[in-house]
Amino acid sequence: MATWLNQSSTDDFILLGIFSYCATDLVLFSVVMIVFTVALCGNILLISLIYIDSRLHTPMYFFLSQLSLMDLMLICNVVPKMAVNFLTGRKSISFVGCGIQIVFFVSLVGSEGLLLGLMAYDRYVAISHPLRYPILMSQRVCLQIAGGSWAFGTLDGLIQMVAAMAFPYCGSRNVDHFFCEVPALLKLACADTALFENLLFACCVFMLLLPFSIIVASYARILTAVLRMRSAQARKKALTTCSSHLTAVSLFYGAAMFIYLRPKRYRTPSHDKVVSVFYTVLTPMLNPLIYSLRNREVMGALRKGLGHCRIGSQH
Repeated sequence: MATWLNQSSTDDFILLGIFSYCATDLVLFSVVMIVFTVALCGNILLISLIYIDSRLHTPMYFFLSQLSLMDLMLICNVVPKMAVNFLTGRKSISFVGCGIQIVFFVSLVGSEGLLLGLMAYDRYVAISHPLRYPILMSQRVCLQIAGGSWAFGTLDGLIQMVAAMAFPYCGSRNVDHFFCEVPALLKLACADTALFENLLFACCVFMLLLPFSIIVASYARILTAVLRMRSAQARKKALTTCSSHLTAVSLFYGAAMFIYLRPKRYRTPSHDKVVSVFYTVLTPMLNPLIYSLRNREVMGALRKGLGHCRIGSQH
């Protein structure tokens, strides 16, 4: 195996991509690049606002800044290489480059899934135990939650990358995807990957269902607490606070479960590629829009920042 690994590491993989050079696909590519630009600007802006405005120095916005950082890294891991390959016509990616894409992609998707789950717990504490919130969600706890999400995701990414790149690839090197994704890569391995694929499926189930169960449990308790509130205004405020997070959760988990929890016989490369575009490009664009446009505090921080810029330009 060591000989095969050394041999395979000298050859590039070919990413077949998602676009051809027909007029329709050129338009779709342009749309993806516009979405990428909006996602890039939106996440950088949200991180900057949270860092600059002291009113946003709370646990919820700290977690939002981490979510935006994950989204930012995710789109930058996938889209620039896809764009370069499409524009130059060279679809190759090195063995090392493929491994780097895998570790970043798996790590970031895993970290984001866990963080979204733990953000539901944050909302539960804020609504059900408002007086104890500063203690239960102290700075130390917030750092542990964020650090734990990054650590578990990174560990998952490293394990999957090392295992996937250890297989011999001695036949076709055409990856039927627009980035190096483990399931697409394993189809090219000239060895039995059944055991690893079963372990991979079990790992995906655990990484998706663990945080999802935290979300379900947290929102069940949140709903109970909201129904007990006597004030209609308090109920409305609580539900508004949770609606943005629930929207982000639905987008992320809907796409991830469709990709990873379907039986293998129902999976097709075309479906996988389309859904991958959704949660590697569209979701990172939508998350900052969901959390900013539906949030008075973020919009207030944005108006304040624009006001400072306007005053500065006049002077």
